[in-house]
Amino acid sequence: MLRSFYIFLIFVSLISCSESLVKTDFHSTNNGVWAKDSILSFSFSEIDTIEKHNMFINVRNDNSFPYNNLFLITELNYPGGETITDTLEYEMALPDGTWLGKGYGSIKESKLWYKENIVFSESGVYTLNVSHAMRKNGSVNGLINLEGITDVGFEIVKSNN
Repeated sequence: MLRSFYIFLIFVSLISCSESLVKTDFHSTNNGVWAKDSILSFSFSEIDTIEKHNMFINVRNDNSFPYNNLFLITELNYPGGETITDTLEYEMALPDGTWLGKGYGSIKESKLWYKENIVFSESGVYTLNVSHAMRKNGSVNGLINLEGITDVGFEIVKSNN
């Protein structure tokens, strides 16, 4: 009886988690190398225009990623023409080099906060553009090729607020 109850709880929690997911997509980099000029573009539509949502940027890295942080530039283009540009910094590893992302083996996936309680008040097609803004300390010019990032994606979930 108790075992059946636990199985039921797990089943309900899995269903409730999947119901909050609204959109998700990934793009792979070029064999784990993300070129400076490579802008990863994600388009989405048919989002509830009243409810609040949370947006995440999902990044998969392998052990060849040589940094403990990641700088990104994002552009969120609204259907009406408005564009919101952000420069973001995310911590990818602890000071001892332990990856913060989850996963088994050499690939770790980090779910990074992007927008909290955002309302997509316009109907139509939204576009999220993501590029990296990594550079070595003391260098003005950005890295031409960023190694170790295998995939970049986004996720939209319903907010609990």
